Amino acid sequence: MKKIVIMMMVSLMLLVVSACGSTVKPRAINEKTDVCEVCNMAVMDNQFATQIVLENKQSLVFDDIGCMYRWINENKDEKIAGSFVRDYHDKEWIEREKAMYVYDEKIETPMSYHVVSFKNKKEAEDFAEKYDTKVLSFDDLHDHEWKMNKAHGDHKHSHEHKDKEEDSHSHK
Repeated sequence: MKKIVIMMMVSLMLLVVSACGSTVKPRAINEKTDVCEVCNMAVMDNQFATQIVLENKQSLVFDDIGCMYRWINENKDEKIAGSFVRDYHDKEWIEREKAMYVYDEKIETPMSYHVVSFKNKKEAEDFAEKYDTKVLSFDDLHDHEWKMNKAHGDHKHSHEHKDKEEDSHSHK
């Protein structure tokens, strides 16, 4: 009986230790089916895609870093197990907290939040130099003003309005 109890305790300890070593990983983007959790636009498998994995293992994808931050700000009670951005140059996934960022209104992004991410500071600095702007850290993004280019917001709403009009005409 003692052997069984000891074996169960050892097994339990091994399970706990192995669980502590597991890391959350982003999933692959499926361009045919993935849509942004915030703006409902298609998520392309490119350097702008971002992803959050919740503690319940649900994966949320976004087409722009700004959409991801908007979701985070609107869903403060959600338990996030991991969050990821893409390196602007090679599209590799990076943990959001470890990435470096560059913001400038001239940088084109899908929803015009104008922020791009890099896996290392030197690449971010080289990119920022082209725009005569500075590199931002993960902590800097907490104070960043996340504004979408107004043209994108108006464009999205005009499409929604047009779709609703078409639906109402098609049901007559």
